[in-house]
Amino acid sequence: MKQIAVFGKPGSGKSTLSKNLAAATGLPLHPLDSIVYKVNGDLVDRETYNKNHDSILSSDHWIIDGFGPIESFYKRLDAADTLVYIDLPYTVCYWLVTKRLIKGLFVKPEGWPDGSSVLKGSLESYKVLKLCPMFWNDGFLKKLESMSADKTVYVIRTMAELNDFKDRKQKSFNRTHL
Repeated sequence: MKQIAVFGKPGSGKSTLSKNLAAATGLPLHPLDSIVYKVNGDLVDRETYNKNHDSILSSDHWIIDGFGPIESFYKRLDAADTLVYIDLPYTVCYWLVTKRLIKGLFVKPEGWPDGSSVLKGSLESYKVLKLCPMFWNDGFLKKLESMSADKTVYVIRTMAELNDFKDRKQKSFNRTHL
């Protein structure tokens, strides 16, 4: 595990899991939101995004969490040696986005871009969740399955699996794996 892509629906715990993986492995963490958005919450231009994304992918060690533009998402999946797909049920994701919004009124959510509005981002998460079934579906799972011949692929479907995965990875990794 030297190049890890963590992805899934909004609110599924990607940022928290990625932070835990980075701490356990010593790999540098690159939250996708930090290269998609400027400090004020506006989107960066596509050329800047592509340059930054490609620079990360060309390095030997990384963890990237998030989705981003579709073409860069597939580039990331191709470049990664480990794929972690968090596929929690939609009701859980809606609840976690709502929980993040309420908590975000008092404390900036984990992995949230500096300067971004939690309200605006949460509303966007709800919109994206509504559209997710068009992408996160059986066809996508089949693509992941086909990638498992030359990559390690984890599909996490419940909160219990997510917590177990975090616990196991924290216990099993140390810097000697690099």
